[in-house]
Amino acid sequence: MSNGTKDNSGSNQFWNEDYWRKEAQLKEGDPGAGAQGRKEKDKGYFYGGLVAGMAVSLFIICVVFLAVHVDRWVNGVETSKNSPALSDGGVQEKIDTIEEMIRYYYYRDEDIDDEAMQEGIYKGILRSLGDPYSEYYTKQELADLMDQTQGIYYGIGAGIQLDTATSYPKIVKVYDGTPAQEAGLREEDIVFEVDGVSTYGMSTTDVVALIKGEDGTYVNLTIVRDGVDDYMSFDVQRRQVDIPTVEFRMLDEQKAYIQITEFDDITVQQFADALAKARENGMDGLILDLRSNPGGSLDAVVRIAQMILPEGMIVYTENKYGYREEYTCDGKHELEVPLVVLVNGNSASASEILAGAIKDYGIGTLVGTTTYGKGIVQSIIPLEDESAVKVTVSSYYTPNGNNIHGIGIEPDVECVFDGEAYYGDDSHPDNQLDAASQVLEEMLGN
Repeated sequence: MSNGTKDNSGSNQFWNEDYWRKEAQLKEGDPGAGAQGRKEKDKGYFYGGLVAGMAVSLFIICVVFLAVHVDRWVNGVETSKNSPALSDGGVQEKIDTIEEMIRYYYYRDEDIDDEAMQEGIYKGILRSLGDPYSEYYTKQELADLMDQTQGIYYGIGAGIQLDTATSYPKIVKVYDGTPAQEAGLREEDIVFEVDGVSTYGMSTTDVVALIKGEDGTYVNLTIVRDGVDDYMSFDVQRRQVDIPTVEFRMLDEQKAYIQITEFDDITVQQFADALAKARENGMDGLILDLRSNPGGSLDAVVRIAQMILPEGMIVYTENKYGYREEYTCDGKHELEVPLVVLVNGNSASASEILAGAIKDYGIGTLVGTTTYGKGIVQSIIPLEDESAVKVTVSSYYTPNGNNIHGIGIEPDVECVFDGEAYYGDDSHPDNQLDAASQVLEEMLGN
């Protein structure tokens, strides 16, 4: 989200309105106009025409009803037999009763916010799914999310993702030169409280909303860190931060290094520029760093994959109706040099799509630890009042047909990150990057 503390619920968050429309466009018949009674002076003719008209209308309605259901059956789609649960009169009556109780009994009228109550209902509906990736966005939250895809961030400069083991959010990325880094926050830090408010069970959107604030103000984070016995407290200043999603450098004359921190709209051109620079510098091999990349746009990762993969499938999605959508590569820009891909337990969603395709085609070696395991896709569906709902709509599969949800992708070469060495030395030695560099050396025959 747009406070510089980014909502990386996985990641995923795929803006795919056209796809959703395809799902919603079920063919419907047109019952047309019913028979019209003819004005006849003869009463017998009138009733005869009326009866005949009713019969024709009934016949048309039956044909249309049958056509609609046959069409839905053929396409594997059938409407729910259950009426919407929330339209039940008893539900509305109970909501009204609860509101009346609040207004009558609650001890501070100034705390009662009509808009907040309404939004609480909408958020609660999505939370009832028990899916951490499906949620409701207010108008402002949606605007913040769209800013994020354009690289506009405000806040502390850290990426947040749900830690499924604890149901608390955790920091998965601390960006260089940001307030989060300056304050001493680290990847894998569990955000236990924000300004004294427990974050247990919260969506990443709600956690980000707590952290963000006016430029120059401070937010207090209570952190649980592995290896530290007590809670840690950090006062972090909020400010505007500029976070590129792609980093490039040459490790030596032969080896190029490109890191993708997430897949936003701006990432595609940034990656294209980095790859061009790597070629200009005469790279003989490439290390692609996807560690702690929480994912992002499906369109972005597909376009990036098309810059390096051979001809064939990149990924395909399938929803509960059996509708399948395929994303392919023409192979015209296949990477011509050896490739090593760095991954870890926070590499999720879109980054797993790219890593999974590279592994399935055997065009690169994965180094690090098993990835997060998010093999599902979300669509953000705008509503008329400029709010939106994000809903998990399908599963995705690697080119070989593997769904990695809850499993992750295992590296070809396992190497556990040495955090003690990295944070204990000002030079920040990176043992995983060293391992990747050694693997690439061997692939180059050095």
